[in-house]
Amino acid sequence: MKNVKKLPSKQLEKFSTIFTQLGLVLVLFIVYVTLEHKTLEKSLAIVDFNPPRAITISPDQEIVFVREPKAKVITPKTVFFIPDAPIEKGDNDIVETIIPDEPTEDVVQLDIDSVVVIEEPADAEPLETVPFILIENAPVFKGCEGLSREENKRCFDTKMNKFVQRNFNAQIANEIGLLSGKYRISTQFIIDDKGNVVDIQIRAPHFRLKKETQDLIEKLPKFTPGKQRNKAVKVKYTLPISFRVD
Repeated sequence: MKNVKKLPSKQLEKFSTIFTQLGLVLVLFIVYVTLEHKTLEKSLAIVDFNPPRAITISPDQEIVFVREPKAKVITPKTVFFIPDAPIEKGDNDIVETIIPDEPTEDVVQLDIDSVVVIEEPADAEPLETVPFILIENAPVFKGCEGLSREENKRCFDTKMNKFVQRNFNAQIANEIGLLSGKYRISTQFIIDDKGNVVDIQIRAPHFRLKKETQDLIEKLPKFTPGKQRNKAVKVKYTLPISFRVD
């Protein structure tokens, strides 16, 4: 019998199928491990997160989109006070010429020596209320003491204008939305015989301006009362407040 020698290469061919199967098993195992591998879940901090609100819309509901108007930036208007011009005394040097009418009856001549002059008693009642421009001794504003009659009136008007400019809240004109232009608040009040401010009357273009002016007048200090014929009387004072809005 002939003895056949076995080659190593032919012996390995017997195990090729086994090696192929082992390779497939190894590949499937690696794929399985890869798919089953779990990664760690990471958390992120979200600041100021506002999820949108869910809105349910029915099929027959009509959707209308409206564009919101842009907010208008209102620039505050500038308010300027307009000081009123001082009242100048008129020219009293004008000579008045009177043309007499022709008398319809005889003129009775009077004897100058027979005219009796009756002096007004010192205790006679003065006028009830005297306008500021006609008062003999005007009320005295604090800080105007010791001045002459004319200087006291000018000082009174100057102090009053400064008081208005310092205490009147002009920003109200911006808050109520006044249009650009010149405005005037007419104010009148009485300084009684004790120096108190009473009977305040105000006419303004807006009720808030009227309220502000009322509060302003009530803050005025107590005055030294005015005098007519050396007796304290009530004095009517007119205070116009003018301002311009640009």
